Amino acid sequence: MNSRKTTIVAVLLLWQAMWCSLLAAPGLACAAAAPQQERQQPPVTKKGRLDSLQHVSEVVVLSKPALREVVPSQKLNGEQLQRLSAHSVADALRYFSGIQLKDYGGVGGIKTVNIRSMGTHHLGISYDGIQLGNAQNGQIDLGQFSLDNVEEISLYNGQKSTIFQPASDFGNAGAVYIRTRTPDFSDGTTRHLKLKAKVASSDMLRLSALWEQKLSPRLSTSMNAEFLTASGKYKFRYRRKNQDGSVAYDTTATRQNGDIHAERLELNLHGLIDQGGWQLKGYVYNSERGIPGAIVNNVWRRGERQGDLNTFLQAHFYKSIGDLFSTRWQAKYAYYNTHYVNRDTTQHQVDNRYHQREFYLSTANVLELLPGWSASLSYDLKWNSLNANLYNFADPTRWSHLASLATAVDYLHLKAQASVLATFITDRVERGPDASLQKLTPAVFVNIYPWRARFFSIRAYAKKSFRMPTFNDLYYTDMGNASLTPESAIQYDLGFVLSKHFERGYVSHVQLQADAYYNTIHDKIVAYPKGQQFRWTMLNLGRVHIKGIDVEAEASGRVSHDITATFRAQYTYQDARDVTKPTDSFYNDQIPYIPWHSGSAILGLEWKGLNVNYSFIYAGERYNQQENIKYNYMQPWYTSDLSVAYQWSGKHARYRLQLEVNNLLSQDYDVILNYPMPKRNYGLLFDITL
Repeated sequence: MNSRKTTIVAVLLLWQAMWCSLLAAPGLACAAAAPQQERQQPPVTKKGRLDSLQHVSEVVVLSKPALREVVPSQKLNGEQLQRLSAHSVADALRYFSGIQLKDYGGVGGIKTVNIRSMGTHHLGISYDGIQLGNAQNGQIDLGQFSLDNVEEISLYNGQKSTIFQPASDFGNAGAVYIRTRTPDFSDGTTRHLKLKAKVASSDMLRLSALWEQKLSPRLSTSMNAEFLTASGKYKFRYRRKNQDGSVAYDTTATRQNGDIHAERLELNLHGLIDQGGWQLKGYVYNSERGIPGAIVNNVWRRGERQGDLNTFLQAHFYKSIGDLFSTRWQAKYAYYNTHYVNRDTTQHQVDNRYHQREFYLSTANVLELLPGWSASLSYDLKWNSLNANLYNFADPTRWSHLASLATAVDYLHLKAQASVLATFITDRVERGPDASLQKLTPAVFVNIYPWRARFFSIRAYAKKSFRMPTFNDLYYTDMGNASLTPESAIQYDLGFVLSKHFERGYVSHVQLQADAYYNTIHDKIVAYPKGQQFRWTMLNLGRVHIKGIDVEAEASGRVSHDITATFRAQYTYQDARDVTKPTDSFYNDQIPYIPWHSGSAILGLEWKGLNVNYSFIYAGERYNQQENIKYNYMQPWYTSDLSVAYQWSGKHARYRLQLEVNNLLSQDYDVILNYPMPKRNYGLLFDITL
């Protein structure tokens, strides 16, 4: 009888919480919210009283066990990102373990990433909590997203291991979360302005401005604008050998048709309510660039060009009702216009336009059943459409319904999470039969702390996921393959984290984390450039087995009284083999472009206002085709980047000057075959904060 009463009370509280979240307005408060009012008062610090906007967001995130991560992520925060010789999100992701970057070279070259050899499409990219989408080809060009307004980048393997998230986030094999700045006026001011200018090799000029304004104690706004232009020209060495070992080509040339002109504008409105808040974001990115293409048969110049107009409007609302219930609502509308032109007389000339639309609505709700035990229910609705001026184009639309049920436990030495995601997808095309799909994908995450201090933990997870073929995979006129089946993946991971802070001595913090993993992929779809970078040849490898190890270490401390040092290093070993058919010539061979060994290191020194940062990236031997033969072999490559920055304060502003030298040793290398990367190049950055 008591259990029945408990269930009835829980249902009534949930019902009340849902109505309160929908009807809450100034002057209308729920009884369950009263105990939190005292906790919302900003604490007093050495600098004075913190702004309520900053404090309340921390309460929402940290006050509930259900909102804490089971498995920690890899992170780079704003200060670390500022020190790197990087201007895009893709550049920063190179320093995470388990990540492989496809970089086609230059400032405007397309840059995509994949995690643990599973492919770009299995990696979810979220911008301020809402996933970026591209139903056309599944490729998110991270080179389009600047670091100027980014506060933190986080990488999660498997998925973000917290149950208070959209249903879509439970479906990823890995996830990258990009979090932009939230205005912070704890310094007592009401307005911030930051101006930045950068000149660099390849005739690059980048100008950006960030303006933040406090409108009221509970309302603020920000605007970030950026302009980028570059000729894209850089020197490179082109050297190729014949199968018999003789030299076919060996020359130094200048990369052509790599110019870019781009503008980006982002507007944000941040609001605060009792035990919650909201955000409204508008985003516009417009670019026109050349596509230099692959260098084949000593051809240096291509006639391909691409224009992009990417816009989206998204809203985010979250609220907690006492200690028991929290809800989050998100909505987004996106429109992407792509214009692809090929005027190369040696190829088929085209002038194609693609119009892509997306509508997204999501709700996530979490209820604390008992202290340390929570459950969540999330639902996402997605609608995607693609139109093109191609003859006999299929004009597909896709409806996606995703529902997730999850539970989390945080008790003594154990943190655990289990979830199941139900996905229902329906494709409708103008010319051809409709198609539908239903999938259930479960996941389990466990983290054990052997000691109460929680400086050491052992983690493990098992997860099943899949990715739907894109519109291009299925319906593209030249290359679509309607018989493609969805990729399905199963992931297993076992690892540990050791994190320790020291009050005395030269070292203040040390962290070491390592993971061993095993992934299997069935019906894996792989895309290769086929001469023209915008178009792809689709292959279905069938089955791939992936074994790997990720290791990451970081430390910080003091070298002397006024010199601080930070160090971060990561290493990845991956064995990713095609095991589809024993009769294939490439059976049990490493899949293309996956090195067995890769890694990076970052060393930073700070003395008063002077910062010196050195970064190193290494990618080992790999193959550019399915067969692991000598002709397809690609040598290891590595680069070293160095930056020196000095910052000082004036009467009304702070100034920062940074000099960058990238590819310090001027190495000749290709990330993708026949797409040479720049040799040694330079950059000079100056910013003012008012």
